[in-house]
Amino acid sequence: MESVEASGKTVNEAIEKALAELGAERDEVEVEVLSEGKGMLGRGQAKVRVRLLDDEEDVDEDADDDEDEDVTDELDEDEDEDEDDAEELEEEEEAEEAEGDETDGEEGEAVEDEAEYAAQMLDHMLALMGIDADVSIRDAETPGDGLGMAKAVLDIEGDDLGILIGRKGETLGYLQYLLNLMVQRQLGEGNFFTIDVEGYRRRRERQLTTLARRMADQVRRTRKAVTLEPMPANERRIIHIALADDRQVATESSGEGEERAISILPR
Repeated sequence: MESVEASGKTVNEAIEKALAELGAERDEVEVEVLSEGKGMLGRGQAKVRVRLLDDEEDVDEDADDDEDEDVTDELDEDEDEDEDDAEELEEEEEAEEAEGDETDGEEGEAVEDEAEYAAQMLDHMLALMGIDADVSIRDAETPGDGLGMAKAVLDIEGDDLGILIGRKGETLGYLQYLLNLMVQRQLGEGNFFTIDVEGYRRRRERQLTTLARRMADQVRRTRKAVTLEPMPANERRIIHIALADDRQVATESSGEGEERAISILPR
């Protein structure tokens, strides 16, 4: 007897795919539900095994029809329950993961789990945007990585990813903000992750460090303060750190919002 397995977003969708492959009608098959498709971030898929009935099994068609209707009703009820309880199930799974982290007793393991969760969420965001890219996790090593602030760096690698960086890294900044907002709502405050795209932040950090030292030389030579162009907070932090040990110049930020800029002054 012939049987096939098929997957779909719902059990009914998986059954329809299997019926199309078998070229059969609903009353000509037996359905076994292998998976109802529950999973974190909605990524799990329903899976069924559909088997063609023998002629002997078709003798009592009325009984089969009644059974099919009962199965269909049960599947419809299950799907309604899945939709109603999806948010509750996801929260329970996340609560179990968080509880597991607390009982592990190893801070490194907890950070690894949180970073993996953040990477999965970022991967899901990219998929929704229609962007084909790989996300990897590494430790923060420099101020540009968010050293001392970020739990990890999520590196995005792929082709033609300039759209994720934007003008002066603005789009990258928005993407990072949204990811951390969603992660913190699920895992709690203090879970901050840096996102980098094809090494952009490392290149930008080298540029800013070079700029800071060149402007500091000018201030030492002229004894006049220099104000740099407005920068986001993470880039101003790089300037502050680059000149923190310089005994002849000091740095300070002024302005509001997007116009906030950093000045280098003689001590």
